[in-house]
Amino acid sequence: IVADAPGRPAPGLLAPTERRRAPATVAVALQVAQAACAMAGRDPAQLPSVFASTHGDLAITDYMCATLATDATALSPIRFHNSVHNAAAGYWTIGTGCMRTTTAVSAWTHTFGNALLEVAAQLACEREPVLLVAYDIAATGPLATMACSDSVLGLALLLAPTRCDAARARLRVSRTDSAASVGGGALCRALAGNAMAHALPLAEALAAATPTTRVLALDASAGLQIEVEPCPS
Repeated sequence: IVADAPGRPAPGLLAPTERRRAPATVAVALQVAQAACAMAGRDPAQLPSVFASTHGDLAITDYMCATLATDATALSPIRFHNSVHNAAAGYWTIGTGCMRTTTAVSAWTHTFGNALLEVAAQLACEREPVLLVAYDIAATGPLATMACSDSVLGLALLLAPTRCDAARARLRVSRTDSAASVGGGALCRALAGNAMAHALPLAEALAAATPTTRVLALDASAGLQIEVEPCPS
């Protein structure tokens, strides 16, 4: 997990020009993705991935709206390029040389639950590890009155259909008719203002040393129940 100010992708992942152009969303997404792959001992170039963001890059969206309203001809092509929702996934696949499939997911306050459901479906069908990366940044300008989000938050998980030596926990995922999110401690309270905070109950459960259950909302009437069982060290 990375919270607050993100760093930059490690040297060598992106060319110097791309590193300078990468916005905060890309920086935090690549930072946590790199860390997850390193901790799992996996080659990023061999992993399919799912990138999830509630809002995408709100700072760039605010810039584009303001520029289009005042002087449309001054719009930066680079910022327009970085405004698309799958920008972080694109930088990741280019930087790692990954030719595997990547999916970009957004589902408002249900984004992380639906992203995890997408990963679970891929694990069940393809039977190979999948990288899950979730991130959001602070809202700025008039958008902040509607798309509420503060600070920077990113987290990444490497999920596999079978246990490996680096596994931290075993997850059992099932659908439930309850849409109420279950779980939430100090981490959830501290970062509650970020749009990706709905992913934190699972992060807290993974950090705990005891079996626990969390529920992540999928929509207004359904949820994803996740049973977390820590793996013996």
